[in-house]
Amino acid sequence: MSTEPRSYPEGMTAASSRAEVPIRMKADVVVVGLGAGGGMVLHDLALAGVDVLGVEMGGHFTPEEMTLQEEKMLPSLFCEGASRATVDMAIKVMQGKGVGGSTIHNTNLCKRLPQAIVTKWARAGVEGLGPELERDFEAVEKLLNVHRIPDDRVNANNEVLLRGIESLGYEGGRLAYNRKLCKASGFCELGCPNDGKENATRRLILPALKNGARVLIEARVDRVLHEANEVVGVAGRAVDPETGADGAPFEIRAPRVVLSASATGSAAVAIKSGVPDPYALIGERLHLHPGAFVMGVFDEPIEGWLGVPQSAECTEFLDYSEGASQRVWLVSGFTHPGAAAGLMPGFGPAHGAMMGLFPHVAAIIAMVHDHQSGRVRPGEGERVHIHYQLDADELAQVALGLREAARILFAAGARQVILPTSPPRIAEDMSEVAEISAGDLGPFNPPMVAVHPMSTMWMGSDPKTSVVDSFGAHHHLKGLVVADGSLFPSSIGGPPQIPIYTMGRRVARAMVERGL
Repeated sequence: MSTEPRSYPEGMTAASSRAEVPIRMKADVVVVGLGAGGGMVLHDLALAGVDVLGVEMGGHFTPEEMTLQEEKMLPSLFCEGASRATVDMAIKVMQGKGVGGSTIHNTNLCKRLPQAIVTKWARAGVEGLGPELERDFEAVEKLLNVHRIPDDRVNANNEVLLRGIESLGYEGGRLAYNRKLCKASGFCELGCPNDGKENATRRLILPALKNGARVLIEARVDRVLHEANEVVGVAGRAVDPETGADGAPFEIRAPRVVLSASATGSAAVAIKSGVPDPYALIGERLHLHPGAFVMGVFDEPIEGWLGVPQSAECTEFLDYSEGASQRVWLVSGFTHPGAAAGLMPGFGPAHGAMMGLFPHVAAIIAMVHDHQSGRVRPGEGERVHIHYQLDADELAQVALGLREAARILFAAGARQVILPTSPPRIAEDMSEVAEISAGDLGPFNPPMVAVHPMSTMWMGSDPKTSVVDSFGAHHHLKGLVVADGSLFPSSIGGPPQIPIYTMGRRVARAMVERGL
């Protein structure tokens, strides 16, 4: 284990620095995972004077440590060394770890739950989704400094999408984000060296420490401890930040445990722990928002790695109603050279020629608001087994997204469009891709990425059809609470960070009101 001394904020301790000495601690509430949901719970409980302890598998990264080097930051900021994927490896699942979770590396897109989704959840038995939810959204947006992305922050890559949808008359426009000191360096997905993000670390966790919260980092929770149908704490292992090797065991005794380790991590821990699950629901109903990149080649330089990565969207084909025939969110996106090399088609000289186009490429992500679902099962250590395959209906949505992303790029002036199918399609005009359908697609065709795992421990009023109640309390194990994207009863069709932050606030308030 690494033993080099390092300075942390007061109240934060690295489990990996304890060599092989077992760690034993106590608290009134343990929060497992410090992303958007867990960070909000830690923050709000600390403000309420609760003895709360956050446990995070990853490390704490200062702005100076954000090197912007892909080979260093990807393994540090993403679960399983940025190699997490579905069991068939067809969909890469990018999930963050560290103090701040995915808010360290995300692009700060901020949208509330669509009203159609709120209505759907209310009809399914979720309570408290009226004016109280609106007030929470407003308070969270104010706390996180959410505002519309200004004109001067729309880079050339995003301008392509806006130009294309304007030409076609499609619905869409600029998004909102939560940044304050942003210098538009363009490396958001690798962490921010300028401390420009109003993320969970900056706005919630560091203030929580100043209000008496404690945080144990580089510590992986493996089990929720429970006796006589009541929670008594958590147990796990320290994790070496360099090698990922297990270190000293730890045990934290607490009568309340909040699982906020993501829709994959929370479910995996609950299953490992033997949490009561009489209706076999935990880990089911997984949604991913799987997406594929479509690239347009332009005569003029795009240099999409410069500036704010995502500021524009197209919602023309995003219908939230049940049985909708169009369920695709189109959003601008870009990757750094290492990731781009994996997306560009070809081998050897052909691939080199494609990479030579990189400065002239604009990209759109076609992301599916998925109705089908998968499941999660625990693996060894931090690994999880994600079972998820796209059926014919979902592949039809992927095909729709590929076609319409191509149409937008051509409308914006692209001279070529690259579809990452197998084999890749390099089209000179729309007629070459207009007929692409679900029958042309399948596993690895195209390769897909998911960054929004949801559900697996969803909320509802009926213990037979939901895992937790409307405010995160487990139906069958006293003292267990959930506060992350696991809570969502369905896919939401857009960026989940603001809904997750807001659910975290609802959960924390309910805990205090119920006397914890």
